[in-house]
Amino acid sequence: MARRKKIYEGKAKVLYEGPEPGTFVQYFKDDATAFNAEKKDVIEGKGVLNNRLSEFFMIGLENIGVPTHFLKRINMREQLIRQVEIIPLEVIVRNYAAGTMSKRLGLEEGTRLPRPIVEFCYKDDSLGDPLVAEEHIIAFNWATQQDLDDMVALALRVNDFMSGLMYGVGIKLVDFKIEIGRIWDNDFQRLVVADEISPDSCRLWDIETGQKLDKDVFRRDLGSLADAYTEVARRLGVLPSNATHMPKPTLIN
Repeated sequence: MARRKKIYEGKAKVLYEGPEPGTFVQYFKDDATAFNAEKKDVIEGKGVLNNRLSEFFMIGLENIGVPTHFLKRINMREQLIRQVEIIPLEVIVRNYAAGTMSKRLGLEEGTRLPRPIVEFCYKDDSLGDPLVAEEHIIAFNWATQQDLDDMVALALRVNDFMSGLMYGVGIKLVDFKIEIGRIWDNDFQRLVVADEISPDSCRLWDIETGQKLDKDVFRRDLGSLADAYTEVARRLGVLPSNATHMPKPTLIN
């Protein structure tokens, strides 16, 4: 695919103009960031793995009736996606205490929560993506009450799907975050899962050993991030069982 006009570049992805109106091309970079981009590195092959894994999860969600922005994978690093109006919120689902929840509430990491807890953070890097309440969301018109109800329902369906999928390959889904976008058909609005679902946006622990298989490996200097992501992909059957790493591919233009 010929390189097209750049629309937006984030920490891990680039959006380009799509081949048809209402579409974008989403390119996955090898960049790894943590602590609001205070820690940075380039992990060879990370973008390839996240592209393949996000494709796998998005197709699985579509198959159970959860709408997403995903249309098709174009090559090793790029996907064709629907253009959506992103709601400026990160939707976080927590099954176990970890990360900021553990620090905020004084809970030991790994504590099982009484039920999945859905949290919202306002998407603004300059503010550190602060946790916000539903009252803030409605008062500042980021979303309506109906939007919030639909977003929670979508997030919990994603959680059911991802938890079962991961449990089947010996991985505990500790928590994850998604973004949700609006698609408009005249005056009718539809909410869809957008952005990506990958080990960048999930906490994944081996059920038996507790080994971390997500971006905490990079955050906490626990080993090779590429190896951790490759292990997730191998268990899910996204990569051949004898694959040890993903080499850096040649870009297809």
